[in-house]
Amino acid sequence: MLQRSNAVSVVDNSGSVSPQEAGVGELIDLAFAFLRRRYLIISFFTLIALAVGAVYLSVTPPTYTARAKLIIGTQRPQFIQQQSMIPDVPIDAAQLESQLQILQSEGIASAAVEKLGLASDPEFFASEGGWTPASIKAIVSSALKKLGLPEAEESTESPRGSIARMARALLGVLASPPESKPDDLDAKEAAMGAFADRLTASRVGISHVVEIGFSSSNPEKAARIANTVANVYILEQLEVNRRANRTAGTWLQERLQELSMQSAKADLAVLSFKQQNNIVAADGKRVDEQQVTDLNARLVAARAQTSDLQARLTRIQAIVGMGVDATFDNTVSDVLISSILTNLRQQYLEFTKREADWSARYGPNHSAVIALRNRIRDIRSSTFEEVRRLAESSKSDYEIAKQREEQIEKQLADAVSRFRVTDEAQVSLHELENTAKNYRDLYDAFRQRHLASIQQESFPITETRLISSASPPTRKSKPKTMLVLALAVMAGVGLGAGVALLRELADRVFRTPDQLQAALQMPCLALVPLLKGKERFSLRRKKKSGDNTLPSRSIGHDSGVHWKAVEHPLSAFAESIRSIKLAISLNETIRGNKVIGFTSSLPNEGKSTIAAALAELTAQVGSRVIIVDCDIRNPSLTRGMADKAAAGLLEVISGERTLDEAVWTDPGTNLKFLPLVKKEPVSHPSELLAAESTKKLFEQLRASFDYVVVDLPPLAPVVDVRAVTHLVDCMILVVEWGHTRTDVVLKALNTAPNVHEALLGAVLNKTDMDYIGRYDAPGKYLYHSKYYTQ
Repeated sequence: MLQRSNAVSVVDNSGSVSPQEAGVGELIDLAFAFLRRRYLIISFFTLIALAVGAVYLSVTPPTYTARAKLIIGTQRPQFIQQQSMIPDVPIDAAQLESQLQILQSEGIASAAVEKLGLASDPEFFASEGGWTPASIKAIVSSALKKLGLPEAEESTESPRGSIARMARALLGVLASPPESKPDDLDAKEAAMGAFADRLTASRVGISHVVEIGFSSSNPEKAARIANTVANVYILEQLEVNRRANRTAGTWLQERLQELSMQSAKADLAVLSFKQQNNIVAADGKRVDEQQVTDLNARLVAARAQTSDLQARLTRIQAIVGMGVDATFDNTVSDVLISSILTNLRQQYLEFTKREADWSARYGPNHSAVIALRNRIRDIRSSTFEEVRRLAESSKSDYEIAKQREEQIEKQLADAVSRFRVTDEAQVSLHELENTAKNYRDLYDAFRQRHLASIQQESFPITETRLISSASPPTRKSKPKTMLVLALAVMAGVGLGAGVALLRELADRVFRTPDQLQAALQMPCLALVPLLKGKERFSLRRKKKSGDNTLPSRSIGHDSGVHWKAVEHPLSAFAESIRSIKLAISLNETIRGNKVIGFTSSLPNEGKSTIAAALAELTAQVGSRVIIVDCDIRNPSLTRGMADKAAAGLLEVISGERTLDEAVWTDPGTNLKFLPLVKKEPVSHPSELLAAESTKKLFEQLRASFDYVVVDLPPLAPVVDVRAVTHLVDCMILVVEWGHTRTDVVLKALNTAPNVHEALLGAVLNKTDMDYIGRYDAPGKYLYHSKYYTQ
C-alpha cells in the first residue's frame, strides 16, 4: 500500500469515502451520482421487464374470485343456552383456526363437489397442478391473437402460416380426449384436488368472521361454488350438533335410572344410622362442635398476636445489638412505631443535612460543624436509649401473649377430648348425608339435561350463520395488472441496478479529485478540462505583423493546445494551469529558483501539454522560464514546439553545442525551450540523465532562470524518471481523467518510491466537464465557467 508522510488531509464530499465513514447526506449524494451515471442501463432493463410483464398480462387468462362471509361462535339466545346440552363456550383463536381447517377439509370439498357435479366439469377434471387442457388452449389462442397469427388454414408457405399450423396442432393435442377414461373415483379425486387449490378460507381481522373465497375462470360459477361451500359447512355443523344431542340423550336416560336407585338407598342409610347412634342436632349443628370451633378461632388469633410480638421483639433486640454507633436512619422508624423515635429521626436527618452543607461551605473543622456533629451523636444516643426501652416493653407484651396462648390451648384440648367421643359417629353420618345429597343433586341435574336434550333434538341450531352471500365478481383477481407491473418494475430496476453496479465496480479509473486524493494520498492540484471540437481547432495562433522576420530558432505558434492558457487567459483551461502554478509557488520546501518535473504513469496522458502550458503562462507574466524536453525515448514536446531543431539537450550534455546555441525562444512570451533531437536510438537514457554533465547543466539552468520546467518520460514503461529525481525540486503527476486505471498508477508509484516522495501533487487532465457532474455533486464545477470564464 502507498505510504506518504506528507499526505494532505482532505474532507471528502463524494465517492472517495467509504459508506461507514460517510454521513447520510454523503450517502444520498453517492446514490444520486450513481443514478446520474447509470440511469440509461436501469431504464433499459426496466423497460424490458415492463414489456415482459405486459406480455404476461396479455397471454394469461383472467381468474375471478367470489367471496362469502360466515360468522362463527355467535351467542345464542338465553332460552336456547338453557336448553342446550353443549355449553356456550366463547371461541378463541385456536378454535377459530380449527374451523378454518374444517372449511378446507376433504369432507367439505367432497360434499360440495358431489352437490355441484364438479367431477364432470372440464375446469376441474384432471387439473392437477393448476394447468388444464382448456386453460393451456386458452393461453395459446390468446397468444396467437396477440401476435396476429392466422387462425384459419393458409395455403402459402409463409413463416406466419407455418407457426400458425404448429400452434393449431398443439391445440389439437391439448384438446383431444385421453385414450382411457378414468373411473368415477379418480375423476372425483382429481376434481377435489383442483377444488382444494382454488378454495381459500381466512379470518377477517380479529373478528369471528370467516371469508370463503373460490377462484374460477367463470365469475358466476365462482359465486355459486363459494355459496355452496358456506351452506355445506352450516349443514355439517347442524348435523354434528344433532348427532351430539342424540347420543347425549340416550346416555342420560340410562344414567337417570341408575341414579334414582342409588339416591333412595343413600337416604335409607342416613335414617338408620341416626337411630342407631341417637344423634340429635339443634338447628342442624351440635353444641360441642360449636365450642370447638370458637376455641380454635381464638387460638389462631392468639398465635398470630404472639408471632407478631416475637418478630417485633427480635428486630428490636437486633437493633439494640448494633450498639450506639449503629445507623438508625432507615431501620428504627420503619420497624418501631414511636412518636419519640420519629421526632429523633427527623432531627437526625435535619442536622445531618445541615452538617453536610456547613462542612462544604465552612470546612469540616469549623466550630459550628463540630457542634452539629456532637448534637447528631447525642440524638443517636437518645435514639438508642429509646429503642432499649421499647425492647423491654415488647418483651413484657410477648410474655403476656405467650401465657394467653397456652391457656387457650389447654381449653381447646379439653373440648376436643370431649368432642372426640361422639365425633366418630358424626363423621360417618356426614359421609352418609353427603352421599345421599350428591345422588339427589345428580339425579335432578341429569333429569333437567335429559329434558333439554329432547327439546334440542326437536329444535336444531348452530352457532354459524351466513352474513354475506357471494356474488359474481366484476373484476378479475388474477393476474393483478398493477401488481404484475409493479413487480416487473421492481425486477427491472433491481436487475438494472445490479448490472449498473457491476459496471460501476469495473470502472477502476479516476473520475473526481476526491477519488484521486483518497487513492494516491496526495492533493489534486487542478482539473484540466478537455478541449473539444471547435474549441480545440481554434487554438492556432495568427501570425503577427513582422512574423516573417522572426529568428530562425523561434517556437512554432501553431503547435498545440498549450497555447490556450496564453491566448484565452480567462478560460477554464488557463485557470487550471494557474492552480498548478500557485501550488508550486506556495510550496515552502522550494527556496529560490524552482525546477519542476512533469511525468505520468502512461504515455499520451498530456504531461507535455500541461508542462508547456505552465511554462507559457509563467513566462507571460515576466518570469524567466525555460522548458526542457527530457523524454529521450519519445520527445513529443520537441516535435510540437521545435520540429526543425538540429541540436538540443543531448548535444549540450555531450559538449557539442552550448546552451545558447541549442535554446529556442518564443518571441511573444520570451519563453525559452531546450529541445531534444533524437538522431539515433540512445542505448542508456537513464545513465545519460543521471550523468554529472546533466547535473551541471541543470545547475546552470537553475542559476539562469526563475523556473525550469522539465518534461519527463512516463513512469510505467521506463525507469528514466527515477534517474532525474535529484535534479528537480518537485514533480507533478499528470493523470488522464476517465482513462488511466487506478491500479496502474499505484503500481507505477510503488515501483518508484523516490519519485513518489518527490511528487508535489497530481493533475487530472482531459477532464470532461460536461460528464464529471455525474460522478460528483451536480453543479460543483459549473460556477467557474458560468461566472468567471469566457
